Amino acid sequence: MQPTTKQPLFDLGQLVATPGALTALEKAGQNAMEFLSRHVTGDWGDIPEEDRMENQHNLEHGFRLLSSYRTNADQVVWVITEANRSHTTLLLPDEY
Repeated sequence: MQPTTKQPLFDLGQLVATPGALTALEKAGQNAMEFLSRHVTGDWGDIPEEDRMENQHNLEHGFRLLSSYRTNADQVVWVITEANRSHTTLLLPDEY
């Protein structure tokens, strides 16, 4: 049996990350692709149900998408894709 892979739901555009996010990933021994692959397939991470519903609406209507994840070092990292899908940013919440 072949493993099931989820298909991307949208374009990520140019990928960028803040210095804080890069430091958090390095500290946790993780890389950005782990979080980007979850984000682009609709696994929005640790967000409230109303934000999940908003992401679904935003996905269907071309608005901004936000995911929130915890690293192995228990630090929150956000992934935001802009409405026009021109770029996706990894950042810490206090860098927003």
